[in-house]
Amino acid sequence: MTSVSLAATRWEEQRSFDELGRPLREVTFCVVDLETTGGPAAAGSQITEIGAVRVRGGEVLGEFQTLVNPHTEIPAFIAVLTGITNGMVAEAPPIESALPAFLEFAAGSVLVAHNAPFDVGFLRHFALEQGRAWPDFEVVDTAKLARRVVTRDESPNCKLSSLAQVFRSSTTPNHRALSDARATVDVLHGLLARVGSLGVHTLEELQTYSSRVSQAQRRKRHLAEGLPHAPGVYLFRDGEERVLYVGTSRDLRSRVRSYFTASETRSRMGEMIGLAESVTGIECATPLEGEVRELRLIGHHKPRYNRRSRFPEKTVFVKLTREPWPRLSLVRRVLEDGADYLGPFSSRKVAERCLAALHETFPVRQCSDRLPLHPSRSPCVLAEMGRCLSPCDASVDEPTYAHLVGRLREAITRDPGEVVSALGRRMAGLAGDERYEEAGAHRDRLSAFLRGAARTQRLGALTGCPELVAAGRDDQGRWAVHVVRHGRLAAAGLIPPGGDAHRFVADLRASAETVAGGPGPVPAASAEESERILRWLESPGVRLVHLEGEWSCPPHGAGRHLAVHDALRRSQESLAPFDEPRVGGTVHRPVAAWLGSDL
Repeated sequence: MTSVSLAATRWEEQRSFDELGRPLREVTFCVVDLETTGGPAAAGSQITEIGAVRVRGGEVLGEFQTLVNPHTEIPAFIAVLTGITNGMVAEAPPIESALPAFLEFAAGSVLVAHNAPFDVGFLRHFALEQGRAWPDFEVVDTAKLARRVVTRDESPNCKLSSLAQVFRSSTTPNHRALSDARATVDVLHGLLARVGSLGVHTLEELQTYSSRVSQAQRRKRHLAEGLPHAPGVYLFRDGEERVLYVGTSRDLRSRVRSYFTASETRSRMGEMIGLAESVTGIECATPLEGEVRELRLIGHHKPRYNRRSRFPEKTVFVKLTREPWPRLSLVRRVLEDGADYLGPFSSRKVAERCLAALHETFPVRQCSDRLPLHPSRSPCVLAEMGRCLSPCDASVDEPTYAHLVGRLREAITRDPGEVVSALGRRMAGLAGDERYEEAGAHRDRLSAFLRGAARTQRLGALTGCPELVAAGRDDQGRWAVHVVRHGRLAAAGLIPPGGDAHRFVADLRASAETVAGGPGPVPAASAEESERILRWLESPGVRLVHLEGEWSCPPHGAGRHLAVHDALRRSQESLAPFDEPRVGGTVHRPVAAWLGSDL
């Protein structure tokens, strides 16, 4: 069998499989090989020859070969190895001419090389040396792929000469660039035939292929059959139809197929695949709809192999009560009681840090029971320490206490500046006394408060809108439209090409889910869902089509302070390796450097 017919046969073996991602038979590969003067490019080694072959679907589209004048002597042992002498390259073009010609030949292709870091590294080095922008080539390394596919029984090593024999290459490698590139083409085709029989049919699957994926996993790749090449949600189920795992993807079939052919190294996923007996796909109009459906399905089914988003109900809020003598408390549910809520927080520990920051700034009472309008009790320890205004023994009148509560409410809902200033002064004082651990604890409290307040203000701004309609172009240039009501995704759709956009939006709004508002920053959806929607709304190119209500955040809100706080913390971390002293493994002098800054 000739090499051409052999290659064609190998490619035909792959034509019967489902098309996923970019089918390998449709990808143009540029197989390249270099000869050099020896050693790494960074040490001054030069290219003496470039050889390349463009192939697609098993057919050779073109070849490229040129000697390169290295402007230096070729070592004798290199001349003996390659057959390239100083006389042969004396009249050859320099790399300044040869490289642009090769880049033009390779444009639009996927680079392939045997030991790609060497060849591609040389090309990239000289491109940068010439001030040329290196094209964003995707790269396939046949040596790396062979180590995953070819066994020691077949070949003692993965050298090009050895693999050329294994795959019956029609060209024998001889340390000349074009000959070696031709041999690498045959090796590439042989390797693709091997992995094709294991379910690898696209460039994406090839790039992530790993032999660590078991045969049992690969045998289940048929579970992806019937799934569309569309955005959506997929659910892995066991033999009793229990949901094991929920995920989302812009391409359902490709993503699900990757569990059986790609480099999936998570042990839990391997265990899950072993139990899976079926996969259900839910096609969605847009990727955002897929992300939202994923969150809702995870929260509903609580699959054992999903780590995140399983318990959206287990969030904590800081509540400022509505009563004669208001106080702060931690609650799990938001009630329609006129109170102010800060959060949600993902854990009680973080919520407690936020609570501590507020109590340190505002000396409201911390007792948990309700007080009558005219209480008469003995003061608590906090009152004696000056950390509570002590309404329980009438140490403070109602207007004074109400004013304090008003400042607290302002910090939660509009401007956290008073909390930032108070904790900043406290941290600076502690750092000045070299009490760095305590200063760090106050920093964490401030961070918890700012993040909670920023989240509350961002979410509250969106969830307060009865309806918001926005549109943005997807990757294919189509307009994706989303209807959001009280922070919940109520409808999603794609305007068909040539369709009436106004009519489409009107119909989408008419068919959207009815969503009732409610109290708190997340009345109709989980915080994660509303934040996913916000992330999409804030992405480039999204346009506001329709809005009921007001969508705005306070100009001096927590988000502004949080940005400064995070920037200073990043600055502290970047300085950490160069500063002392250290306590408990933490560098503290940079903490002192910014604790006194104007946050």
